[in-house]
Amino acid sequence: MKKIVKTALALSLCLSLPVFAGGTKEAAPGASAPGYSQLTVYSAMPDGELPTYFNAFEKDTGIHVNYVRLSAGEMMARIAAEKANPQASIMHGGSSDTYVAAHKEGLLDAYQSPELANIPKAYHDGAGVWNPIYVGAIAFVCNTDWFKENKKDLPKSWADLVQSEFKGQVSMAHPATSGTSYTILATMVQLFGKNDPQKAWDYFKKLNLNVRQYTKAGAAPPQEAALGEAAIAITFSHDGLKPKMEGYPVELVFPSEGTGYEVGGVALIKGAFPQERDNAKRFIDWFMSVRGQELFIDAKSNRLPVNTKAKYTPGLTSLDKLPIIDYDAVWAGDHKKEFVEQFNTMIADQSNLK
Repeated sequence: MKKIVKTALALSLCLSLPVFAGGTKEAAPGASAPGYSQLTVYSAMPDGELPTYFNAFEKDTGIHVNYVRLSAGEMMARIAAEKANPQASIMHGGSSDTYVAAHKEGLLDAYQSPELANIPKAYHDGAGVWNPIYVGAIAFVCNTDWFKENKKDLPKSWADLVQSEFKGQVSMAHPATSGTSYTILATMVQLFGKNDPQKAWDYFKKLNLNVRQYTKAGAAPPQEAALGEAAIAITFSHDGLKPKMEGYPVELVFPSEGTGYEVGGVALIKGAFPQERDNAKRFIDWFMSVRGQELFIDAKSNRLPVNTKAKYTPGLTSLDKLPIIDYDAVWAGDHKKEFVEQFNTMIADQSNLK
């Protein structure tokens, strides 16, 4: 059986509140002071980005964020396990199909921010539960040094990835724990045809022969490609652009047959701390505002904001210029449990993640 490994999971718990005169930090000028000064968040966004967002939110509002960083799959599993006694108020980051699945399991409370007025309706939740915060497409991240040394052309298509010349050179996360890889899985099922998913499973059986390892988080494979541990990583373009902009020898390729994309979300966790509810709504509104959206630049995340008034990192490619498929996130979310179980059975079992 293929050895499956996980990346180290960094759990960042910011559990202490700084001491200020009067016991709470003052809100920024012009902002109303909070009645309660804390907010608890589970986030699937990368560790390196989170302090940028949460420190800015505290500076603007006086609300201190206690957070735990988890992969999207782990985040949903944790919220489900805590359903009877929620331990966080916000589910933050990760693709919309995870939010669709969470809503289906009764884990979320509906809240729609007034900032949706500045966001294209194509990114809105039709059920009116979660809120969109960024978009990004699936891409191949290729280590150019490896391709030069091996005198091979960069892969241009999904079909190229299953060629024997890439045996042991492809890195991707496991769809049971990674929202990124579940989007990859749902993309392939939709690309091959929803009515005949067996074609997608046949494809993954071939791809599995070339997979070096399945990681736990979707942000790990592009780092492996950047370091030369794998020739190709399959991930979201914003995660792949990060090592490129840091100077690593990588190039991004969008598969010619078409690719899926995510709409990153944020939502209220059902039954969470009542004293944090107003802060949670305030955080969602703030993150969707121009102020919150433009922090993607400061965090060097390379995410495309959904707020049409927000600026974004120069050089990013918008979705309308990419070969994206008509990705059905609601359908993907509705079938998530089924498809993950099938991946575990037919391709690689998540129980082997270490």
